Amino acid sequence: MSERVGLLCLVDDAPRLVADDWRIVESAAHWDGSAGAILPLELVVAQTERVRASGRAGIWLSPTDDPGCAVEFFDWIALIGVQFPKFTDGRGYSSAVLLRTRYGWRGELRALGDVLPDQLFALRRVGFDSFALRADQDPATALRVFFPFSEVYQGSVNPPLPLFRRASTCT
Repeated sequence: MSERVGLLCLVDDAPRLVADDWRIVESAAHWDGSAGAILPLELVVAQTERVRASGRAGIWLSPTDDPGCAVEFFDWIALIGVQFPKFTDGRGYSSAVLLRTRYGWRGELRALGDVLPDQLFALRRVGFDSFALRADQDPATALRVFFPFSEVYQGSVNPPLPLFRRASTCT
């Protein structure tokens, strides 16, 4: 995964640049056991007690990971990251929808990897609420283009209802 230059988070449904005190760990060989690490799912499964003892941990899912495998950790992990190895790889969108709708994840859901500003609107729609942009992307630009559309017709994770179900009725 690429180096992050800025973390965008939704705060009261508005995008904000925030400081990020999490670090992404690629493998067990790169983790010293300290808190504040976003760890690969396979490491958390293999070393659950060690990870839990670290105090504050997150999980990141690769495109081939089953999001359902993270459910057993929901009660003690702080965030779930979903890796986008290439911006053209859409499997992370499906993982986000599954985590939010089928598995009921309500914590922070972060897009990681090859994340570009023009993806942010769609990523938000499927349930992501934090976005680690690719290193060559300008976070200030991302803030300006976060909401390219004022309304959406289809339902998704955000908003769950289609427009015709959200429209107020005349009395």
